[in-house]
Amino acid sequence: MSTGTGEQLGPVGGTRPDETVLDIDDLRVSFATDAGEVDAVRGVSLDVRAGEVVAVVGESGSGKTVTAKTILGLLPETATSSGAVVINGHNVVALSRAALRELRGRDVAMVFQEPSTALNPVFTVGWQIAEGIRAHRGRDGRRVSRKEARERAVEALRKVGIPDPEKRVDYYPHQFSGGQKQRVVIAAALALDPGLIVADEPTTALDVTVQAEILELLRDLRDLYGTSIVLITHNMGVVADLADRVVVMNQGEVVEEAAARTLFASPREDYTRRLLDAVPHLGRDSASEGATARLHQDGEVLVRAEGLDITYPGRLGTPPFKAVQDVSFTVSAGEVFGLVGESGSGKTTIGRAIAGLSRASGGSLKVLGHEMVGFRERDVRPIRKDIGFVFQDPAASFNPQLTIGECVAEPLLVHLDLGGVQVRRRVGELLESVQLPASYAARYPHELSGGQRQRASLARALALGPKLLVADEPTSALDVSVQAKVLELFREIQSELGFAALFISHDLAVVDQLSHWVGVLYKGRMVEQGIGSRVMGAPEHEYTKRLIASLPVPDPLEQAERRAAHRALLGG
Repeated sequence: MSTGTGEQLGPVGGTRPDETVLDIDDLRVSFATDAGEVDAVRGVSLDVRAGEVVAVVGESGSGKTVTAKTILGLLPETATSSGAVVINGHNVVALSRAALRELRGRDVAMVFQEPSTALNPVFTVGWQIAEGIRAHRGRDGRRVSRKEARERAVEALRKVGIPDPEKRVDYYPHQFSGGQKQRVVIAAALALDPGLIVADEPTTALDVTVQAEILELLRDLRDLYGTSIVLITHNMGVVADLADRVVVMNQGEVVEEAAARTLFASPREDYTRRLLDAVPHLGRDSASEGATARLHQDGEVLVRAEGLDITYPGRLGTPPFKAVQDVSFTVSAGEVFGLVGESGSGKTTIGRAIAGLSRASGGSLKVLGHEMVGFRERDVRPIRKDIGFVFQDPAASFNPQLTIGECVAEPLLVHLDLGGVQVRRRVGELLESVQLPASYAARYPHELSGGQRQRASLARALALGPKLLVADEPTSALDVSVQAKVLELFREIQSELGFAALFISHDLAVVDQLSHWVGVLYKGRMVEQGIGSRVMGAPEHEYTKRLIASLPVPDPLEQAERRAAHRALLGG
């Protein structure tokens, strides 16, 4: 066993149910920057017992991810840390690099947020899992053979529910779906049977049905194998579904800690209450309640899809792929039409076709009176100024070499004949309309937070006063409090300006809060559509029922009932 001087770590025995697996005491982490020292974590103390799931929640910048990385000794060289992070008797803060390498994987492992970047695309998943196994000696001190490492990789894949693991151990990451890739990452973390797993936003980018499967898997790891889990997340529904205890962080400090049911029922701190109040809840504050649901019949139709087909041509010997099949719906002036479904269902493809960014191949798609099937660019160019597009990731959609003001001004310069003074004045007005100071026009995209960038993206989409707005997953990566502000801003601006919107999301509660009408896509087909409150409250199609049953709600008691109902729906 090591005291942090770089000596060999000895084996650690099995943990007892009441044993403390992780003990963080007065952890402080600061980063050296050009502007001086920045304190990211200030005096954090928490513990995790064997077989316990502890959720660490808070907004971006609260210090939760820095705390998680400290647990595995993954801080960059610019970081300075003090205090104690003790895992099975080993103080991570004081360990040498060699001792840390031995600790990682064997005593503690990490599940990263984005499996596509965590997995190497040029190696099979079996090779990558076996690499971690062979990097450590066995519990008996001997080297692990390639054959044994492969067998253990197969077993790890079987443990996380990958079908036919003996065959798929030789697959590459791109041959797995998003949810399966996350299972592979969890399998890699489980390969050496660590007592503690740190899961950093493990379900953020996943659809609700896949998310439910991953949560069930993590729950099984706790219940069947006694694995302790530190869950880093901003999704309070996930916390309610999985966590035994919750630690709330704000500005680098722990502001509240309580059992999950206690915290959701009676939060002590104002910050915690604000965090919980910001969480959208299916069936509450639905946009489709009342007279707005009649817009579909009364307003001018701006988008009409009839038997719409969209096919991607085959390349390099692969056959063509029909992404959208026989889809029909309308979007009327002044209304928000929500489009939901899992990844690959065709949501984004339809949104891009409406904006003229993808080609429709069959049926009919009329946008602002123009047929988009077989369109010619010169015919559609006049209506482009009437269509705004809000992308999922504003950081990727903005040119990093341009200021925010220059990015927002692009549509004005392309479509309008305005002078420099007029453009600057209009950009300032647009930024202020989305509750950003006009002075932010001089900043670059990296100088804004995620929520601020998304507001600037909305300002750019509204620059020309569009009749139709396409919003593709605009809040999926935002904290709940920031998301709540962006959604409220969207509702206010949409009500004030009266533009129509196609709102694409896999977050059903967000869609319910914003959309007057909702369409549900499944494998490229529209399986159900109607007034939002009816589709969300009394779904008719089995797939819609399964989607809604998979959505975790921010209430541990209600979520336990929903989980049982979901299992019954799946026949399990």
